[in-house]
Amino acid sequence: MATGTHDYQDDPRNADILVSINGTLAPRQEASVSVFDSGFVLGDGVWEGLRLHKGTIAFLDQHLERLYEGAKAIDLDIGLSAAELTAEIERTLAANAMTDGVHIRLMVTRGVKSTPHQDPRLVIGGPTIVIVPEHKVPTADTGKKGISLFTVHVRRGAPDVQDPKLNSHSKLNCILACIQAQKAGADEALMLDPHGFVATCNSTHFFIVRKGEVWTSSGRYCLPGITRGNIIALCRDNGIPVFEKDFSLTEVHGADEAFVTGTFAGVAPAVEIDGRTIGAARRGAVTERLQALYLDLMEAQCR
Repeated sequence: MATGTHDYQDDPRNADILVSINGTLAPRQEASVSVFDSGFVLGDGVWEGLRLHKGTIAFLDQHLERLYEGAKAIDLDIGLSAAELTAEIERTLAANAMTDGVHIRLMVTRGVKSTPHQDPRLVIGGPTIVIVPEHKVPTADTGKKGISLFTVHVRRGAPDVQDPKLNSHSKLNCILACIQAQKAGADEALMLDPHGFVATCNSTHFFIVRKGEVWTSSGRYCLPGITRGNIIALCRDNGIPVFEKDFSLTEVHGADEAFVTGTFAGVAPAVEIDGRTIGAARRGAVTERLQALYLDLMEAQCR
């Protein structure tokens, strides 16, 4: 069994990658930001995870739309247009001679502060933009054998506390959820919303299959996932009944199949939840079909 949807085979080429920091390329071992940076001091920033497949960054427009929407929501001026930011990502990939099997972490913080304090008016200069590309592909076990989940006590919060639709650097609630799941012996955490319904996982989105129907959460308490949205669209386009709705752990534990989605691993089965076997404890037929449909979508998008 995999150790999570971000499990990957180590690639020695990653030791020599070049990282872009505000347009300057630095070797991995020398890449750094100021200890006064807003992201380090307070987790003040937004980010995206991107996947390079056959020379194309998959679903880049959707990822950048989410990045700029998040930046606007926290009143952060990225300082570059989407086209300029794309050009810098492509320049970084070219400098590393990368064309396939690459995961990119794009991070934007509010920038360096004059002193460690939360007031955004204390920022001096512009934002900090970091692009970290790595040779990284998910292990085969993730998509075939699947992962285990554990329902944690850490909830996805309401939008008037910290809006879960923001892909912010402030991920402590998800980290705490991940820790609790790992302490329980599971790969990842399943998180509930403030009302006790299933919301999402700590780093992926969650789906179940019941009697041929695909269910996922209402979406009110989770990030608007790019892969999540693509899977919902694929279901609708291919005659698979799909519903965004509230449902409980009782319905999860009795599901025929379960799977999670994310940019890195795509679609991965969840075969055990809270110590309970889901379905036949292996990848189900609907999950396998959606994996194939998603791969086809990736191939068509990355021509």
